[in-house]
Amino acid sequence: MMKFILLLFSLMPLAFFNQFWLLQFVWMLMVLLFLFMFSFNYMYMHISYLFGVDLISYLMILLSLWICSLMIMASQKIYNTNFWSRIFMFVLICLMVSLYLAFSAMNLFVFYVFFEVSLIPTLMLIVGWGYQPERLQAGIYMLFYTVFASLPMMIAIFYYLDKNFTLDFNFIKMELSEIVLYLCMNMVFYVKIPMFFVHLWLPKAHVEAPVSGSMILAGVMLKLGGYGLMRMMMAFVNLGMKINYFFIGVSMVGGVIVSLICLRQSDIKSLIAYSSVAHMGLAVSGILTLSFWGMSGALMMMVAHGLCSSGLFCLANLNYERLGSRSLYLNKGLINIIPSLSLWWFLLSSSNMAAPPSLNLMGEIMLINSLVFHDSLNMLTLMLLSFFGAAYSLYLYSFTQHGKVYSGLFSFSAGNSREYLLLLLHWLPLNVLVLKGELMCLWL
Repeated sequence: MMKFILLLFSLMPLAFFNQFWLLQFVWMLMVLLFLFMFSFNYMYMHISYLFGVDLISYLMILLSLWICSLMIMASQKIYNTNFWSRIFMFVLICLMVSLYLAFSAMNLFVFYVFFEVSLIPTLMLIVGWGYQPERLQAGIYMLFYTVFASLPMMIAIFYYLDKNFTLDFNFIKMELSEIVLYLCMNMVFYVKIPMFFVHLWLPKAHVEAPVSGSMILAGVMLKLGGYGLMRMMMAFVNLGMKINYFFIGVSMVGGVIVSLICLRQSDIKSLIAYSSVAHMGLAVSGILTLSFWGMSGALMMMVAHGLCSSGLFCLANLNYERLGSRSLYLNKGLINIIPSLSLWWFLLSSSNMAAPPSLNLMGEIMLINSLVFHDSLNMLTLMLLSFFGAAYSLYLYSFTQHGKVYSGLFSFSAGNSREYLLLLLHWLPLNVLVLKGELMCLWL
C-alpha cells in the first residue's frame, strides 16, 4: 500500500510539466499496476501501517483511479485554453491521493480524516473551474451540508474510542445499541450518498461544477457515503434491524419523488444529478437491509452508477461545448447533426435505466431481491422506481436526439477520437464487468 501511495505522490511533479498526455499515460499505467494487485482473497491484503485493501476497498480505489484518469481526458479544453491547467492537474492528483487514503484506511479515524480532506480539492474544482457565478453558492452548500453532519461523527468516534480503546474496522463489530451514536456516526454518510431530505447540495454542485467535478462527484464522492455505511453497519446490526425501516422508507419514497422531479427538468445536467439521488436511494436501502444480497447489490450498483453517471455527464458536456447551453429545449434534433454521438446517448441512457447487459441491471435485480425479502410493501415503491427510471432516461434521450434542430446553432465539429474513446472507456467496463459479477459478492 505505502509503495502505491508514494507512486501517487510522485505524480505531483508531472502536473507542472503541463503535459496532459504524459499524465494520462502514467495514470493509465497505474491503473494497470493496481489491477496486478488483485486477489480473490476476501480478507485484507497488502497491509502496511494503517492501510490495506479488501475487495470492497479494492473496487472503490480502482473506480477512483479509472474515473480520475478519464477526468484528464475529458478536460482537454482546460489544457487547450491553458486555463490554470497546471494547478488543475495538481488538484486532481491531490484528490486522488485523498480518495486512495480514505478507501484504503483500516482505521475509522484515518478514514474520517481523508473523507473530509477529499472535500477540499472537490471544492477547488467547483469554484475554480465551474461555469456560472452560482458556483460559489454550490460550493458552500456542499461544504456546509457535509461538515455540519460530520462534526457529530468526530465526537462519536472519540466517545467510541474512550469506551472500547480501538478504532480498527476489524474490531468495530461489537453490538452498539445507542440510537444517538447511530445517528452521529451515520448521518454524514446519509448526507454524502445523498439520502432524500439531505440531497439538495448535490444537484446544485453538479450543475455548477465543470465536467471533471461532475465526474468525480457522481463517480466516486457519492460512493464514499455508501462505503462508510457498509463499514459502519457492521457495528449497528441489532439496532439497525429495529430502526433501518425508517431510513429505507425515506430513501425509497424519496427515490420515487426525485424520479418525478427528473421528468420536469429542463437542464440536462440537473436531470442526470437528480437521477443519481434516485439510484443511490436504492443502493442505500439495500445496505440498510443488512443482508448479503443487499450489500452485494449496493456495491454493484455503486460501481455501475459511477461509470454510467460519469459517462452521461461527459455527454452533457460534449453538447455544452458545442451548443453553449445545457437546456433540453435547445439541445434538440442532435441525431440529425451528430448521429455517432446519438449512439452513445442511447447506450448510456439505456444503461442508466438498467437495460441488459449493464452492471446496473445486475445490481438492481439483487437490490430488488433484498428489499422485497426485507418487506413485501417495498414492491410498490420498487415498481414505481423501475418505471420512472426508464421514463426519465427515455425522456432525456428522446428529447435531446429527436425533434427540430435549434435554428440558432453555429457550425461545430461532430466529435473527435478523444471524445469517443472517453465514452467507450465508460461504457465498456460497465457492460463487460457483468461477466465477473462474483467479484462484487466475495468481500462479505
